[in-house]
Amino acid sequence: MTQAVPSVRSAAFGVWVNVGSRHETDKQAGSAHYLEHLLFKGTHTRSALDISSAIDAVGGEMNAFTSKEHTCFYARVLDRDLPLAMDVISDVVTNPTLRAADIDSERTVVLEEIGMRDDDPGDVAHEELFAQMYGAAHPMGRSILGTRQTIEAITPAVIRSFYNRNYVPQELVIAAAGNLEHGDVVRRVRQTFTDSPQQSPARRGSATKHPTKPSVTRLQRPTEQVNIVMGYPGLTLMDDRKWVLAVLNSALGGGMSSRLFTEVRERRGLVYSVYSFVSSFTDSGMVGVYAGTSPTRTDAVLEVVSDVLAAVAADGITAEEMERAKGQVRGSLVLGLEDTFSRMSRLGRTELTGRPMQSVAQVLERIDSVSSAAVQSLAQEVLTQAPTTVVVGPQSAPRRKTGSAGTSRVQR
Repeated sequence: MTQAVPSVRSAAFGVWVNVGSRHETDKQAGSAHYLEHLLFKGTHTRSALDISSAIDAVGGEMNAFTSKEHTCFYARVLDRDLPLAMDVISDVVTNPTLRAADIDSERTVVLEEIGMRDDDPGDVAHEELFAQMYGAAHPMGRSILGTRQTIEAITPAVIRSFYNRNYVPQELVIAAAGNLEHGDVVRRVRQTFTDSPQQSPARRGSATKHPTKPSVTRLQRPTEQVNIVMGYPGLTLMDDRKWVLAVLNSALGGGMSSRLFTEVRERRGLVYSVYSFVSSFTDSGMVGVYAGTSPTRTDAVLEVVSDVLAAVAADGITAEEMERAKGQVRGSLVLGLEDTFSRMSRLGRTELTGRPMQSVAQVLERIDSVSSAAVQSLAQEVLTQAPTTVVVGPQSAPRRKTGSAGTSRVQR
């Protein structure tokens, strides 16, 4: 997949792998992310220093990331250096050495990353929200990073097996955007991947359409603030109401003029940060709210947030909020595609998930067509469910129950 943008002098190239943490077995937990690190440790033709030096020497950017459902390796360079970026990234993905010594040395790096995550109470809260909504034993509920125990236990044989099974041509999407020529990209990709072995398809993860029952979970941390996240079952990636949800999310907590920000911060001064968010996957989704506050205001924040969500579910959003939210979604979309990396990412993600590719004009038309009735209907569907709530901080568990009478309390 390519998109030519002749007006720029850069190009972004990415290899998208159809495997993420949800495709791991219990024994492999953390392998997708661990492997993302290891592929940069060296290939049969380049050392780790050779890999980084090649991109640094042309002033480019190179990195990778792992999600629940996919992994991406990418580089962004001047247009004239696109052949180099393609060669380096392709070499990293198709030709790693995966030496036992490198696997052992990188193990410490991954453990440090887990430690850094554990030091951030906001990250801990979001991780725990997934664990509570999907179940800690389910791949969707597990951390992408794995745990200290799983990373320490992973062997070179497990890593190599995970790579051989998942990093195969039929599980890859190649995407590029910028000042490029499609035919040239295709020729170079064919040269690089022509000898790649065909293996059995990657293991697809366990289906998850309905998160677990709601709960309230408290995690004790010696922090100054309490970090609160509330999650509701949302929409899948393939749901046609994606842009309805985008408008609802924007009006609810997408900016400084949103309902949550106005009510919780501006009018009541209960928080510094409050926002809503959306996470969508192939067979499930989540709509969430985050707030950070002092321990003494935890119950007040939970009450006000719940009241705001209930009001939106009951009455929808105003005409003014609707227009403002649509404008924010339109602007965010268009401005987000101003750089070649964002354009490349849009191509890769869309093709990898099998969604139809739409032009920006088509998407803007979809946003403009969102109606108040559709937003209110979706708000009623999503926000009237009992939420899963996670509170991370030094305070006692919140006294106020959020959600229905069936809500349970879990403490750890």
